Order: sequence, then C-alpha cells, then structure tokens
Amino acid sequence: MADMRDIVVLEPYYGGSHATFVDTLRERSRHRVKVVTMPARKWKWRMRGAAIWFAREDNAWVRGGDGRPGEVILANDMLSVADLRALLPTVLRDVPIACYFHENQLTYPLPDERERDYQYGMTNVTSCLAADAVWFNSRFHREDFLAAADQLLAQMPDHVPPGIVKAIRQKSAVLPPPVSVGGLHRPTARPCDRGATILWSHRWEYDKNPEPFFDALIRLDEAGYAFGLVLVGEQFRTAPPVFATVWDRLQTHIVHAGYLASRSQYWAMLSRCDVVVSTAIQENFGIAIVEAMLAGCQPLLPNRLSYPELIPPPLYHKCLYPTDEALQGHLRRLLDGHGWLTPHEAAALQTSVEARFGAKTAVSALDDALAALAAEGRN
Repeated sequence: MADMRDIVVLEPYYGGSHATFVDTLRERSRHRVKVVTMPARKWKWRMRGAAIWFAREDNAWVRGGDGRPGEVILANDMLSVADLRALLPTVLRDVPIACYFHENQLTYPLPDERERDYQYGMTNVTSCLAADAVWFNSRFHREDFLAAADQLLAQMPDHVPPGIVKAIRQKSAVLPPPVSVGGLHRPTARPCDRGATILWSHRWEYDKNPEPFFDALIRLDEAGYAFGLVLVGEQFRTAPPVFATVWDRLQTHIVHAGYLASRSQYWAMLSRCDVVVSTAIQENFGIAIVEAMLAGCQPLLPNRLSYPELIPPPLYHKCLYPTDEALQGHLRRLLDGHGWLTPHEAAALQTSVEARFGAKTAVSALDDALAALAAEGRN
C-alpha cells in the first residue's frame, strides 16, 4: 500500500484494556506495527521511568535492527513523552510521536482529593506539549482533561505560560479504541419466560461505584423479583467492601462471579446476559460496556461521563438513567417487562455501536491518523 508506514507502539502498561488496544491494532492495522511493551505493574513507576527504559540505545527498535526504526511512535498517557523525546538518540528525535489517552491523572477520582500527586497530572500535560498529536478515546475525556489542565495551570504562583490548553486542543483529536467481539454478534431480545440476567462487567474498584448497583439489587431481591447476576470484572488485592457484604444476600441470584481470562469464555458469558449496568463515577470510554452491547445486552447507564456518546440519542430514554437513586426504578421496569428495546431498536443500537467503535472502523481511523502524522512529520 502506498501509505503503509512503520509504526512503533510503546506500551509501558501492557495489560487489561491497554493490551487489548495494542493487540487489536497490531493484528488489524494496514501498517507495519512493532510493539514494545512493559508488564502492567506499578503504574507510578511506569510514568516515572518507562521513558528511560524505552530510550535505551541497545533496544532493538531504537537500533532499527530490521532497517526500519519507525516513522511514527505511538505512546500513551502512562509514558512521559517529554522524557522520551529528550532521551531518544539524535537520529530518532525527529520521529513524530502521538500520545493516546486511555485515562489521565488529573481527573481520575480519588477517595480523598488531598492525596492527589499533581506531578503525574503535570506529566500528562508535558506529554501533550512534547507530542505531535494527542488522541483521546472520547469527547468527554478530551474536554474533562483540558478543563482540569486549565485549572492546574491556574494554580501556578507565577510565570504561567500562556496558551497551553489551546495548543493541546489544536493538536488533539478523538479516536475511539477498537472493540472486537471475536465473531459474537447476537441481537438483543427481551427475556420472556425467565427473569433477566444482569451483568456487571467492571473492575471491582471504587471508581466503578458498586454500592448503588448492589443496593438496587438488594431492594429488588427484597421485593421478590427473580433475576440472574453475572459479575465478570477483574478483581484486585483490595476490592470495595460491598462485594463481600452483599455476597450472602444475593447468593441465590449469582450465575457467575469471577474474572474470565479466556476471551471465548468471556464472550460466551456475555451472550447469556440481558442487561449490562453501570454506576461508575469514572469512565472515559467504556470498552466493557461496548463489548456487552455488541454481545446483545441492553445497556442501563448513568447519564454522565462518556456514556451518552455510546448511545444513539433516540434511545437515551431506555438506556440512560438520570441519578443513582433512579436506577432501581429502571431495573424494576425491565423486570416487570417494560422498557426493553424493540427488535428494531436493538438492531439499530448494535449497528450504531459497530459502525463507530467496531475494530474494523476504529483501526482504520487510527491507521489514517498515523499515516497522516507520518506524512506531516514533526510539527
């Protein structure tokens, strides 16, 4: 292909959605993609030191052992692009760098805001300034980050450089991550002779705000509703206490609980579910939600964060709820047989999601952006 380019992907946190993003790009890109990774451990140390590791001159990608050191470098928000640029050998310092933001360290919610170390947020800002292109996974994420960056810079006591946020915005774009369902694609169909199976596909962490979710389920259980419950999110050493405290209360409803490392088992479990629910207070895109929708689940999401971008506006009334307090009522209506997507609406939802976020479309958009950056060179 005339616009086939040599792309180097530097991934300092190769795990979870980061790994899925990298693997899908590598498998489907029209470019020659070389991936250099570090394990998904100790994210703070990755932000501090990954650039030093990646820039070592004995790295094969730096030496260009195959004769192609790369025409574009694709990094992400967990790598200090400014440090990388400064440490790269002279021959590579003119290679354009794109920085992809899966998340950022200025707006990620903390239990106590006083614990936030703004140096990591400032690293995100300097990465944007050092990169030639800055790509966000959603419009919400871009606007949220830029507003937070403006607030951070306003706290500087003096010598605040003018135009920082404007400069970042001018080089930014929104490029959703590619989402693949591994060949699984079933239309949503409302359950008829059984209770609905409710899916929780988030990480078991506080930013996913599980308390309102389980509170709603307990109230439905007390009211005598029949429903199944599937919990497939990744678990870590410390989980919110609510996961332990509600176990006995909801045991009879649980169809499955536990992370599924096998993608085929994961897709099979999604296909058994009817509705996917979120109560998150942090979401910059929502890969797990998109996967569930493509697997046939009807979404029930808070009307905040990036979620409205996932749903076609005509379906907002069935797929988005206004407050955490309203969630129980929406679930109750579904279990009573009301509020389900019609077959036409379900097909329209899946078509819309596939057209915007499916791997074929999203990788093609990333490929075009990478080719354009390679053609333009350094800004």
